Amino acid sequence: MSYSGPATRNLFFTGKGGVGKTALACATAIGLADAGQRVRLGSSDPASNLDGMLGVELGGEPRAVPGVSGLSAMNIDPTGAAEDYRQRVIGPYVGSKSDAELAQLREQLSGACTTEIAAFDAFAGLLAGDTRLGSFDHVVFDTAPTGHTLRLLQLPKAWTTFLESNAHGASCLGPHSGLTMQHDRFAAAMRALGDPAQTTLVLAARPQPAALREAERTSAELEQLGLHNQELVLNAVFRASDPSDATAIAYQRRGEAAIAALPQRLRALPMRSVPLLAFDMVGVAALRALLADERPPVPATALAASPGSAPPLPDLASLVDEIAKSDHGLVMVMGKGGVGKTTIAAAIAVELARRGRATHLSTTDPAAHVAAAVAGEVDHLTLSRIDPAAETRAYTERVMARKGKDLDAEGRALLEEDLRSPCTEEVAVFHAFSRIVSEAKRGLIILDTAPTGHTLLLLDATGAYHRDVLRGLPQAGGPRLVTPLMRLQDPAYTKIIIVTLAEPTPVSEAAQLQADLRRAGIQPFAWVVNASLAASGTRDPVLQRRGLAERAQIERVQRELCPHLAVVPWLAEEPTGAARLAALAAPRGS
Repeated sequence: MSYSGPATRNLFFTGKGGVGKTALACATAIGLADAGQRVRLGSSDPASNLDGMLGVELGGEPRAVPGVSGLSAMNIDPTGAAEDYRQRVIGPYVGSKSDAELAQLREQLSGACTTEIAAFDAFAGLLAGDTRLGSFDHVVFDTAPTGHTLRLLQLPKAWTTFLESNAHGASCLGPHSGLTMQHDRFAAAMRALGDPAQTTLVLAARPQPAALREAERTSAELEQLGLHNQELVLNAVFRASDPSDATAIAYQRRGEAAIAALPQRLRALPMRSVPLLAFDMVGVAALRALLADERPPVPATALAASPGSAPPLPDLASLVDEIAKSDHGLVMVMGKGGVGKTTIAAAIAVELARRGRATHLSTTDPAAHVAAAVAGEVDHLTLSRIDPAAETRAYTERVMARKGKDLDAEGRALLEEDLRSPCTEEVAVFHAFSRIVSEAKRGLIILDTAPTGHTLLLLDATGAYHRDVLRGLPQAGGPRLVTPLMRLQDPAYTKIIIVTLAEPTPVSEAAQLQADLRRAGIQPFAWVVNASLAASGTRDPVLQRRGLAERAQIERVQRELCPHLAVVPWLAEEPTGAARLAALAAPRGS
């Protein structure tokens, strides 16, 4: 696969976290630049890892990529973009409003919605060829995981609808003028995205059922937004070289089965495939090799490795043993999309239930795959999900019943209008999350969270609520109030498990998540390295070479990030259903 030939001006890469879309976007940008094109590579991912892949520190302004003539890259900085947006909204009112009114306006523009709409505004500037960013022939855009990206693309429509129905001139994004002045810019960006002569929407996936289901769902939602100019890239397609290696054969067959069951919607798209390589996609040389016609051979060191000579890897059973010491508490399983955190959360919950512990497994992930992972009823185990749509409806009804009963018709209309704001969903989900956190006082709660960016927004809301509550309390005396954040900060109440894969980028992303948690006063309990080839016993040269590289990442985690660690092997059979999930949490070799 290569885009070094004819390509649309804009190439927009999206997909489930962990499928390699950042590597594909980088490799594509390098290929275009090597063909003599001027290329701008950008990312909207709050946990962007362009820097690590390209070996250059990036920010909100374009920066040349060393070793690739014609290529510059940038990260859309959500904080910086939000501040730029605030200045543009507030600027026209300086001199005509009082300091108090300006301060109130700035407060209106301090929420998560402002950050999201500002990120889209910066993205729109790239599509429009913003002269401040220089001139270029192609824009290659690496997006956040699909849930975040679809929310970003839905914002122009959501806010246009809100503006058309809002007769009172204010919102959590400030006055109408702050939004309407962006309307034409956003509309132009969406037109460019939907124009097949200008833009190709590249759905990146791996030959795995979950990734392909996500690609199918994304394809349908993009079509609903009027974006039909899509193509599919299957990344990391594997062919076994040793027919006696059960792991390698299973790895290949699992991929083949996923491709054979490709949904009809995806079959109708133009499709390309990229093979699984023996090395990680870090550095310009490796990224060039990803899409090259000829790839380097597997290093001889892969064939010389002796699986028996490496030290044993810690297993998941030891973490479950520690969790099971208490009959109550919250276990939050967190991580980037695509690392298998739902599987790990389900395995822990099923094993606790198997031991006779009353356990509640829930999820904040909009994709909500926990029920599919468990695939049936399990004694002592309760399943649930935080459904954003249902929670928003219930929250709206509660607010209208409580606050609207004493209002006149105009007041009720204003309240209903305010509750139609896209911000309401964020508040509603936070309230549901708080209920789950509180429930852990009475039992064991295993919470599978949404991909990292969405989870951090939820924790930001938790922190904001905590600060608001403390501001309203007297300085001394009175009853002690425990906020959700305080419970998350209490290691006796909450155990945070970070799930990752043993590859440089996922480990770096998990390290950033851990740093964000620590800044909020939350100390992770343990890490889980999932789907490890190093623990699988494979002899295939490609898989074995990747297993050797994993060992270096596992040692990095233990040495620098979190000594409390479990490693879960890549399994020949998908860990679906109670029996297989429980086996994940059993001592290795038992």
